[in-house]
Amino acid sequence: MEGSGRMIVTAVGINSQAGIIFSLLGATGEAEGADGDDKPAPAQAQKRSANDKPNDPEAVQLTAVSGAAGSSPAGGDGATNHVDDEEKKKKYSSSKEKSILQAKLTSLAIRIGNVGSLIGAVTFLVLIIKYCVLTFAQPPTGAGLEFNFTRDLQKFIDFVIISVTVIVVAVPEGLPLAVTLSLAYSVKKMMKDNNLVRHLDACETMGNATAICSDKTGTLTTNRMTAVQVYLGGALEKKITKKYSDYPKEISEMLCKAISVNSGYTSRILPAEVANELPKQVGNKTECALLGLVLDLGKHYDDYRREVPEEAIHKIYTFNSVRKSMTTVINRPGGGYILFCKGASEMVMSKCAFILDGQGQPRPFGKPEQEQIVRQVIEPMACDGLRTIGIAFKEFVPRGSGQLGPNEVPLDGEPDWDNEDQVVSRLTCIGVIGIEDPVRPEVPAAIRKCQNAGICVRMVTGDNINTARSIATKCGILKPGENFLVLEGKDFNKRIRDPNTGQVTQDRFDQVWPRLRVLARSSPQDKYTLVSGIIASKISAGREVVAVTGDGTNDGPALKKADVGFAMGIQGTDVAKEASDIILTDDNFSSIVKAVMWGRNVYDSISKFLQFQLTVNVVAVVVAVFSACVISDTPLRAIQMLWVNLIMDTLASLALATELPSDELLERKPYGRTKPLIDTTMLRNIVGNALYQLVITFFLLFCGDKMIDTPIEIGSRVPTEHFTAIFNAFVLMTLFNEINARKIHNQRNIFSGLQRNLLFVLIWITTFVLQILIVQYGGMVFRTRGLELSHWLWCLCFGFGTLVWHQKQKGVSLGAAPTPRRQKSSREWRLRFSSAQNPERMHVDHGYGPEWHSLSCLPVFGAAVPLVITVPISVLPSCLEIGGSTEQEIEQILEEEQYDQMASLTDVESDINKKGQVLWIRGLARLQTQPLSPAQLAAVRRFSVAGMATLAKLFREA
Repeated sequence: MEGSGRMIVTAVGINSQAGIIFSLLGATGEAEGADGDDKPAPAQAQKRSANDKPNDPEAVQLTAVSGAAGSSPAGGDGATNHVDDEEKKKKYSSSKEKSILQAKLTSLAIRIGNVGSLIGAVTFLVLIIKYCVLTFAQPPTGAGLEFNFTRDLQKFIDFVIISVTVIVVAVPEGLPLAVTLSLAYSVKKMMKDNNLVRHLDACETMGNATAICSDKTGTLTTNRMTAVQVYLGGALEKKITKKYSDYPKEISEMLCKAISVNSGYTSRILPAEVANELPKQVGNKTECALLGLVLDLGKHYDDYRREVPEEAIHKIYTFNSVRKSMTTVINRPGGGYILFCKGASEMVMSKCAFILDGQGQPRPFGKPEQEQIVRQVIEPMACDGLRTIGIAFKEFVPRGSGQLGPNEVPLDGEPDWDNEDQVVSRLTCIGVIGIEDPVRPEVPAAIRKCQNAGICVRMVTGDNINTARSIATKCGILKPGENFLVLEGKDFNKRIRDPNTGQVTQDRFDQVWPRLRVLARSSPQDKYTLVSGIIASKISAGREVVAVTGDGTNDGPALKKADVGFAMGIQGTDVAKEASDIILTDDNFSSIVKAVMWGRNVYDSISKFLQFQLTVNVVAVVVAVFSACVISDTPLRAIQMLWVNLIMDTLASLALATELPSDELLERKPYGRTKPLIDTTMLRNIVGNALYQLVITFFLLFCGDKMIDTPIEIGSRVPTEHFTAIFNAFVLMTLFNEINARKIHNQRNIFSGLQRNLLFVLIWITTFVLQILIVQYGGMVFRTRGLELSHWLWCLCFGFGTLVWHQKQKGVSLGAAPTPRRQKSSREWRLRFSSAQNPERMHVDHGYGPEWHSLSCLPVFGAAVPLVITVPISVLPSCLEIGGSTEQEIEQILEEEQYDQMASLTDVESDINKKGQVLWIRGLARLQTQPLSPAQLAAVRRFSVAGMATLAKLFREA
């Protein structure tokens, strides 16, 4: 492409720039494994000794970045390191990357499994002891029977089944379904918000993001560039009003030709498709702005391009991140060549030795003059937020063509085009052009939302540092009075690299990144180093979760390394899109904010379902253990528990997983990597609501005749009003607790936003209607007996009491409602008594607003229940929190990400669905504990046609 190739070298592999990029993307491991040759590891192939200084400066940057990414120090044993890398690859070859939520769910599952196993073991031990005492002990304590192998073995098997049932009851088997529904629903909705999700778990990961490293052009700005200021002929024009003829011909002609020829011929400006709209820019936006300047001067770029067609161009030095300029060489009329150069103004000016004055004549342009132009022209333009582009040329004139100008280079033969430094030097500066790329109108508000949500936004751009500072100030990234850092790429590398080894050290890096807000004149490798260092840093309490935007091929490593990579759908390359997790179809930063909202909504939806289901599981486990160990009968039959499971697993997950996000989600800080999935607030809600339901259940079980006038009948083989009332009260309490579960952050108004989730309302009403039909007409199938109206009113009171009890747990006054207030930054507890309304209420404020913790309680709840209300959340030990990720788990996940590719959408869905199927089958084991009639079996078959054979087998074994 450079036009100077003399030899083609194939199979350069990892040492090529493309190879280095793909090695950072993790795409080289498969190829090496397929070859089977003893090749050095990618990281080792990139390292060089301290004395080996490659000529390519970009190679130096890539080498240093590779070392920062986790390669071993230079001078190590390459063979040993290669073996270690291969062992790690084999270790993690079958594993999937774990997102933040997946890691927490794994930890939660382990904790719940351990608790369930412990309870199951205790239940089995109690049953064995009870059976031994009642069977083998002498009267009157026991029956005094002899050992009977068949009888005792059958009892032993029954006890094992009961213990396994207790373990299964403790497992939230509906959780995989809730996760799948929430993610799938969010992915569908995010598409409407211009977020094309490529990896399913990227949704919830974005909700935990603590830092966003964003590009400037096209993401924070409109990417519609316009030339608004020019410096030509020694004069700065703040507003372009002059035409072609107003400048000396030497300036205007050379300027128009330099812009028209030294641009991609695919860059064009087309007429507007709709009247009264701006012309359409096609191709590189910076070049379109320069071409627009040619049109404003009264000329057309196509006229110059027809004189010099693309195939007539002699030589091109294309733009890259090192040159930061583009140079084109064409044939000169009369012999020789003309070289045109455009690029970053300071880069172009450093190569100039002359400048055109007001008469269009070249004059010397030394260092003092260059510094003066920088101070008086370039810096003021950059401070106005303009991108400054320098335009220069150079003429190669054959020797003997007459008297040469001071800026003309005599030419004896063909120049050495391979010596770029010599060819592109001693140029003649035509002028400097200031290009404006306006900030998107919605970006400042979006960044303000991110900052309020605890997300730090950093700008990473290749523009001039003053331009970047100006744009960052307009966007709200930089604020007056803040102790921030604005660095250029070279200064950034100088601060984070060890002076002796040239390698990035985490200690030096941790001194820079917390205050860094803008990284200007940066390369894609600088972006990769920034992302890697922030993710690896341990100075934050919850560990940083980083999101990155990128559009170029060289952005691929940073996009892949980030926890969530956003590729631009319009300007992004295929490599960037392939390395990303989410594609922004509109290239707009405000779409990232919507992704944050949906991510937090996914996390909250799963937490809501956990709070709801674990409450039911706690009640079910306690009732199952108590029934098996104490009364040898259960008020909740197997077919009834199957109906409760349907409420919990399918209907509740569908209702709670389809909540729409609200701006309230952006008013709190991110969870981070280490915050437990079930914190003390949720734990209080789970234990408190479960305690309420257990008190009501056992009160009805032993004292039901005194309250609802139903005779107590334990051990009856036919459906009774007593057990039916207990079942009905339990289901209604569960239904009303589903409304409580909609809020998990101490919000008082649990009905807020309910009108926006019509599916939740429809499912809740449908479940309630079905419950009425089951109770009144279920008969022997559901082991129910129709209840009277008074019984239904009592059950509804118990269900509605769940709402009241939930409010009392949060300490909300049942008298005058407190005025809601925004969350404060301070979390200090302030106590005072509100004796004006009720001297028995203690007023508590811990940042969420006024709360009243009741000091009295209904007598029916007993003495232990008020403890749930009167004990503040802050005094609950952190060891009770469940689902957090430890430092070791985080390190293991980050280490796995070095070797594993991101799981595809299909793989993730398949994995979750398989887990859900296994848990569903395990959940059916609950039915083994009780024999069912043929009518009950028919009802069960209607619930799960696909599981008929399995159910029949289970029932036969029971």
